[in-house]
Amino acid sequence: MVMRISGLASGMDTDDIISKLMTAQRVPLDKLYQKKTYTEWQRDDYRTINTALSELDRLINDGVGRQSSFIKKTVSVSNSNAVSVRNVNSTSDFSGTIEVKELATAATMVSKEPSTITDSTQKFGEGHVLEGQTIKIKAINKDGSFDRNTDGTDKWFEYTITKDDSLQSVIDKINAGSGVNAFFDEKTKQFSITAKNTGNAGGEEAAIQLKAVKADGTEVTESGENFFTDIMKMSADNNEAATANVKDALGNDRLDSLGNPIKAGTVGTNASVTYNGLDITRSSNTFRINGAEFTLKEKTTGPVTFSSTADVDAIFDTVKKFVESYNGLIATISSKTSEKKNSSYLPLTDAQKKEMTEDQVEKWEEQARKGTLRRDSTLSSLLTKMRTSLYAEVKGTSLGSLTKIGITTTDNYLEGGKLKIDEEKLKAEIAEDPNAIYELFMQNGDSKDGKQGIARRLRADLGAAMKDISEKAGSASSVNSSFTLGKLLSDYDKKINSFEERLTALETRYYKQFTAMETAINKANSQSASLMQYFS
Repeated sequence: MVMRISGLASGMDTDDIISKLMTAQRVPLDKLYQKKTYTEWQRDDYRTINTALSELDRLINDGVGRQSSFIKKTVSVSNSNAVSVRNVNSTSDFSGTIEVKELATAATMVSKEPSTITDSTQKFGEGHVLEGQTIKIKAINKDGSFDRNTDGTDKWFEYTITKDDSLQSVIDKINAGSGVNAFFDEKTKQFSITAKNTGNAGGEEAAIQLKAVKADGTEVTESGENFFTDIMKMSADNNEAATANVKDALGNDRLDSLGNPIKAGTVGTNASVTYNGLDITRSSNTFRINGAEFTLKEKTTGPVTFSSTADVDAIFDTVKKFVESYNGLIATISSKTSEKKNSSYLPLTDAQKKEMTEDQVEKWEEQARKGTLRRDSTLSSLLTKMRTSLYAEVKGTSLGSLTKIGITTTDNYLEGGKLKIDEEKLKAEIAEDPNAIYELFMQNGDSKDGKQGIARRLRADLGAAMKDISEKAGSASSVNSSFTLGKLLSDYDKKINSFEERLTALETRYYKQFTAMETAINKANSQSASLMQYFS
């Protein structure tokens, strides 16, 4: 930083004079800054429009562009306490009967006798018989199958016990990673294991299978050392457990309320139903048939009837949301392309902003940034293309056009082609055939032969416009050299830097000139003083 003290000899306010001289010289620079600022506003407005285009594109994709939006159904069930039914992906209405003969149950296992464990939270410690032992569990899947490795061998859940484990920590690992839920009752000192999935594995294979192996992969057979058989007092699998009796602390069979021995396990059972007169079984109480999902809740004494109809209100809301979003985009683009530039309001310089309040700056810039996208060819062309895409006939469909489902343009041409909905007509068409409306939006065809659905046409229009705008304005992560306005901004920066260097040099020259003047005046004053002294 250079400190200048001037005007001592002449008495002139040199700094003020030079400042005013420089203000005049800065006018072209200020204009460059204003052009740069306006270009930045234009870039930002393009990006805002691109965001709006992207949002409509996403809404089309997630709304009228998905068949799932048009297959929403209201399902009536004669006995909802016993069976619930919902549509998943059936494109047509369905109806029928279902009788629940048996519910699917999960395989279970319990300890055959109380465990010797007294504290489930105590760590086993180093040298414990369980340290280094690997427990293995295989359990049935939802579809009644078992997981297999790529080589076709059985896939088991495995966990190797450490000295820092306790009984509870091992149970936590089992519950988190295997296909079963384990529980230890501190009061009775017994364990229970229940398969997370219902169903019977079929044949002789059990739904729950347990193993404990040593480091060398051989099973633990030493007395008192096997985690499942010796610690948890379990059988090797639930099928074996279903034939074993539960003993009390004295070794006697425990009996149920009818005096029968309590078994140490149960086999999982499949659900048994009669569906439209056909007897079928499923491993789970929730299953799908022809795109409908059935959930069995209790056995029935006879058939339960069910039937579906289109969920008119939900489908109507999907179409309405599309129309509202389309209208919102039309309004945004129309307002920006028709907005006139206010030449009376130029972008403010930093010096001008310092003389204004924040509110004044905000109001000024609101006027100054108008017209950035006026008559933009990309956006004007997009409006025309979208209107054409909406109203050109979709050949090969039963409906053919939006007017057939009650969607037309508003009467006010100044609104730029906004849409309006005849709610009664649209709902009637939805109730009649919602899939026909889906085809109107999403029929897959060539745009050249007129068979492409309206939503596909619109997404193509939006995609082309977004690409053009990105090439012009880039995105938040783009570097200036990758888009047109960015290159222009970089050019402005170069010109601004060059101009500022010239101004700095000019200001230095002014100070040198005034310094020279001051030196001359000072010298003249000195000579004058000497002469005056001589004559006196």
